[in-house]
Amino acid sequence: MVSNVKSNEKVHRKFGFLDKLAYAAGDFGCNMSFALKGTLAVFWTQFMGIDSILFAGLLLVVQVWDAINDPLIGTLIDSDTRKYRLGKFRTYILIGSIGLLFAGALCFVPLENAPSMAKNIIFIAGYVLWDAFYTIANVPYGSMLPLISEDAGERAQLSTWRSIGSMLGNAPTLLLLPMFIYDADDNIIGKRVFFVAIIMGVIGFLSFQFMIRNTVERVDVSVTCKEDTPKFNFFKAVGNFGRNRAALGATLAAVAVFVGTYGAQTAATVMFQSYFHSAKLSGILTVMGYLPMFFFMPFIKKIVAKWGKKEASAITSIISIVACVAMIFLPITPDKKGILVFFIIQFISGLGQGVYQCVSYSMMADAIDYNEWKHGTRDEGTIYALHSFCRKLAQGVGPSLGLVLATWLGYVAENKADQTPEVAKNMLYLYIAMNLISAILKWISVALVYNIDKKTLSQMQKELNERRSSNS
Repeated sequence: MVSNVKSNEKVHRKFGFLDKLAYAAGDFGCNMSFALKGTLAVFWTQFMGIDSILFAGLLLVVQVWDAINDPLIGTLIDSDTRKYRLGKFRTYILIGSIGLLFAGALCFVPLENAPSMAKNIIFIAGYVLWDAFYTIANVPYGSMLPLISEDAGERAQLSTWRSIGSMLGNAPTLLLLPMFIYDADDNIIGKRVFFVAIIMGVIGFLSFQFMIRNTVERVDVSVTCKEDTPKFNFFKAVGNFGRNRAALGATLAAVAVFVGTYGAQTAATVMFQSYFHSAKLSGILTVMGYLPMFFFMPFIKKIVAKWGKKEASAITSIISIVACVAMIFLPITPDKKGILVFFIIQFISGLGQGVYQCVSYSMMADAIDYNEWKHGTRDEGTIYALHSFCRKLAQGVGPSLGLVLATWLGYVAENKADQTPEVAKNMLYLYIAMNLISAILKWISVALVYNIDKKTLSQMQKELNERRSSNS
């Protein structure tokens, strides 16, 4: 299979605000479904009554299926040569968005009086169905970014706006959600979560439709199959991924972020329930992590042009490490003053994540170009799916590990918000530790493993353009 990428002869509108808004709407739609995932552990252990260690195991099992599902879908996309009116990627996104309309609510069916085995089956079945549709929508969505524009600055902007879409789907939801799903005693109200999930599914579906109708693929990927050229080879594509240091670096960075972020979620929830005694304020924590991205958003194209994605991400990531270390020594007391100090440090830590949040998806798009540069094939679906595979594993390992560690440190789900003072403080330190380790591993991945610096990117784009021109 020879992949020939060239400028599309069809005249398209000039890249502009609508492209960025439409692409952001895609991740907004994804996160209307994904934002509730952080509530799973508390819903199923505190409201539904599943044992914490058992649930950690079930979550890991379904997340492994989640991860395996991504390469399967990516391979299906790469090997699909049929013609679609909407194009291959947007057709798959449409199918996934229809399934996600209600699939998210299946993970929060409020049957707290059901038998224990029935609860286990309900959770697994609901999660598997949700994950299947989420993957069908999300993998092609991530794979199509390099086809919207060839320009590095415009790709960085698309990556930034994808992060904005993610933030707008996550932050307001996670800020407002605790105010509706926790009662005056800081305990979760399970039935409300189910109805909120249905409403979010409808909003996500509408967002996907806006994205599908307003996204333009300006880079034409034509695949020419000849008798003497090999067909798509999944194992070869996987091998290329393993030799693609850029893809590995971008993937390891994402894994570090997800293990730390999702691993700390249970600790954060219990911390606000039993240490700060303010579960309804827990959503502010997410906002403090996302808000700093807005400081970098207007300048990201200039930042990338001057310093490069890798360089700027690595340097600013040090801020997060310093902030996490500071949390260990600062007086974060179980009162309003302590909450204020905690939020301020979380905001500073978010500043260290800001540049990376803006360019992380663009770094992966460059890694797909890197695969073409080094190995002669793009394999967008497979490469992004393997990247997503590792992210999904991290999203399973993180909360499972966090729940196991929380239980080891004394957390008892049956006690709900009424944990002992010692356990409550342990949750604070568990949250800090997981974020600190995550920040260090992310810095190593970006600074030492990811190998597309500003100079390399310029050389890669020049040689790819020359190669594409000669093949057109």
